[in-house]
Amino acid sequence: MREKALEYAHLACKTMMNKFEAPQLPPVYGFHYHAGVFLSGMMKLYELCGDEKYLKYTKDWVDSVIVEDGVIRFAKGSIDDYMAGILLFPLYERYSEKRYMTVLLLFKTIIRNWLCNEKGGFWHKEWYPDQMWLDGLYMAGPLQAMFTQYFNEPYFLDNAAKQAILMYENMQDKNTKLLYHGWDCSRVVGWADKETGLSKEFWGRALGWYVVAMLDILELMPKTHPEYEKLIAIEKEVLEAVLTYQCPKSGMWYQLVDKVADPKNWIETSCSCLFVYAAAKAIRMNIIDRKHMETVKRGFEGILSHSVKKEGDNIILGGTCIGTSVCEYEEYITRPTSDNDLHGMGAFLLMCVELAKTKE
Repeated sequence: MREKALEYAHLACKTMMNKFEAPQLPPVYGFHYHAGVFLSGMMKLYELCGDEKYLKYTKDWVDSVIVEDGVIRFAKGSIDDYMAGILLFPLYERYSEKRYMTVLLLFKTIIRNWLCNEKGGFWHKEWYPDQMWLDGLYMAGPLQAMFTQYFNEPYFLDNAAKQAILMYENMQDKNTKLLYHGWDCSRVVGWADKETGLSKEFWGRALGWYVVAMLDILELMPKTHPEYEKLIAIEKEVLEAVLTYQCPKSGMWYQLVDKVADPKNWIETSCSCLFVYAAAKAIRMNIIDRKHMETVKRGFEGILSHSVKKEGDNIILGGTCIGTSVCEYEEYITRPTSDNDLHGMGAFLLMCVELAKTKE
């Protein structure tokens, strides 16, 4: 599995590098998590194998959206646009270019003053008042943990833990242990339950972002942190709940995670990659038992057989749901899929690099 995973990690990078010059990674308008999740996987592969072309490609993309004076093109009011900030730390360490630090300091100020609901939970976008989306932990949680690591400001790691716990305490279904996609504490948006403020569905990729973000935060959290053991317990509970919904036939997971028997539901690639990645990493970090390695292996092989086609030196990764807001059942079920979408390729690359580290 390790050698195969490493082979596919290189193929994923080669495929996207063949298709796009770095500045043309979609969406071309600026800094965004679509490119960020893929390039974070590329940087993990660079750290593993040391191939300089991966570092250069990442730098070329970052440099295309940050001009020399440190001005960056991004959507200031959407938390999605901050996730790629994690790329700036290793680039600054390697190249010492002032513009990278200028942007990091800008992001640090913005995140510290981010709009919050009455319980202190981050709004997902400034035009969606009071709404927490499960995706948001991945967009700002690891970045905040890195702020604490690099700038020695405990506030940010504390706040990343706070956001994770708020989601767990306010968005979890007590029966399935899964977390709903959205929560509007003001209970006014159309998808929100009038009593709880919760959305109605467990969307796969949002759950994937959550369990992956928790691990990224925990990697940077000292074991002496007052919330460390609580986050470990939350991650173990939620991830193990997710793993029980693995499709026994395909080895993958569904667009709506719990609706395994629904004939309208369908196998989704990006969440399957994120769940396999999270399970393998949680095993490596001793958060879940090694018995779950069988789930990891079935998931990896299922993704390769169901979603991946080789075409020469390239791959086609199919079955990835396009970007999705919090919505109703029919909208999740009827969302289009695309090939080599960065959500999927990023998740696939993260999974492959982690599996390349696995002790079988």
